[in-house]
Amino acid sequence: MNKKIIDIKIDKPNNPDAIENQVLKITSQIKELYQSDNLPWVIGYSGGKDSTACLQLVWNALLELPEDKRSKKIYVISTDTLVENPVVAISVEISLQNMKISALKQKMPIEPKRLIPSLEDRFWVNLIGRGYPAPRPMFRWCTSRLKINPSNDFIMDVVDRNGEAILVLGTRKAESGARKKSMESYEGSTRELLSRNGNPKLDRVWIYPPIVDWSNDDVWEYLVTYKNPWGNENRDLLNMYRGATQDNECPLVVDTSTPSCGDSRFGCFVCTLVDKDKSMQAMITNDKEKEWMIPLARFRDQYLDISDDFPKRDFRRMNGGLTLMKDKETGSDKLIHGPYLQSYREKMLLELLKAQEEVRSKDVPGIEGFQLITDEEVEEIRRIWVKEKNEIEDSVPQIYHEATGKEYAFESIDEGQLFKGEDIKLLRKISNESDSPDDLHYQLVRNLLNIERNYSTASRRNGIYEELEKALTNGAFENKEEALEFAKLRASGIENAHEETQKIIDQFGIYETHEETDTKDSN
Repeated sequence: MNKKIIDIKIDKPNNPDAIENQVLKITSQIKELYQSDNLPWVIGYSGGKDSTACLQLVWNALLELPEDKRSKKIYVISTDTLVENPVVAISVEISLQNMKISALKQKMPIEPKRLIPSLEDRFWVNLIGRGYPAPRPMFRWCTSRLKINPSNDFIMDVVDRNGEAILVLGTRKAESGARKKSMESYEGSTRELLSRNGNPKLDRVWIYPPIVDWSNDDVWEYLVTYKNPWGNENRDLLNMYRGATQDNECPLVVDTSTPSCGDSRFGCFVCTLVDKDKSMQAMITNDKEKEWMIPLARFRDQYLDISDDFPKRDFRRMNGGLTLMKDKETGSDKLIHGPYLQSYREKMLLELLKAQEEVRSKDVPGIEGFQLITDEEVEEIRRIWVKEKNEIEDSVPQIYHEATGKEYAFESIDEGQLFKGEDIKLLRKISNESDSPDDLHYQLVRNLLNIERNYSTASRRNGIYEELEKALTNGAFENKEEALEFAKLRASGIENAHEETQKIIDQFGIYETHEETDTKDSN
């Protein structure tokens, strides 16, 4: 066996040969299973202790096979959410590079893959671009976009090309009661050593958890006793765990039954499903070399607080509509709040870019060119603001310049821009007294002008009145309190609501909408 003793104290079971016997048994199982069919393997790798132990067992087992028997492809997938704890993300990236080099040298059929979310699914694009409020237990929009979709898309591609696949996971029953129950739900397979996948979308994917019955002590004893075959130092992994407070890792997530990374040791530093990112705080506290992460922790705590974020959010939903719900304490009606306000989204982008610049200015070896947010994401945020939200101010270039001192590299996003900077300032001045982009009157006028502009070059203007009516209805109030009363009126009966809407349309001199009336299109 590829074995190397590392001088480190660890609590061992009564039988000193227990871990060696377990390793021999699992190694035999892996070799037997690997050679039993032609199904490709996909191994989930997060860079934590469990996935490292799982991959190391598979790698070392295959090394014992003759080279001509190592014919079946093994993919090692690691999903980078792009908002991971940066220390872990850097470690995983180095590890994947080492795997690629070592696999070639050792003639192993192992292919490491770093998976990332699609641009439209990324955290900053949805939080700052679309204005999704920071994730919370009742609105956990991040997990599927950042974790589940990239891994499942890759796995399904493998399945489509091969009919079936085997997913090798470092999950353990000993991790938690919930995880144990989840693992037991996989049992009962007709294939020896394999379990059914509990996710119906992955019904052609079998689960193989080689360390399912191991304890934490088993995992650590194995890692510090057996040499890492792709050249990493498992001692460094142990030290990384020692730098934090709890003993759990962020696993590969393939369905929503997997616990949130926020409940584990290493996950997304922006996770708001927990009060504090204890792992990052512990790293900063325990190691002065990790103090460069302070701007990240500060941004997370200051701008992603979900305890009372209603003042930062629009009282209208993402589509501009109003939705009522009952207040649990008073029993009265209240409005369900929607996305972050334009001013708050602009503030978050500014402070995020400033935090990125602050980290870069520290000149810490290994984080040169560190990115909290990519240029591609910044430009996508700009596109959403201008094209989808009608925020004609196009504030991203100015925000970028203020935060970095550099000119924004991308060209104008709107060549046919209706208003210039001075025009927008005048429009704000006429529409409101606060000069705020969140002012309801300003937003209403801006949206009406943008609708007219979008239809100005159309040969037929069918649909313009419907859009104008929708814009007027969504902005037909002075403030949140008036909007609440409007929503109550609408809920009381559709007839009354339509009458009130028509009063607004008449006030602005807009024709009543009739699908069959085309003569007004030319007016």
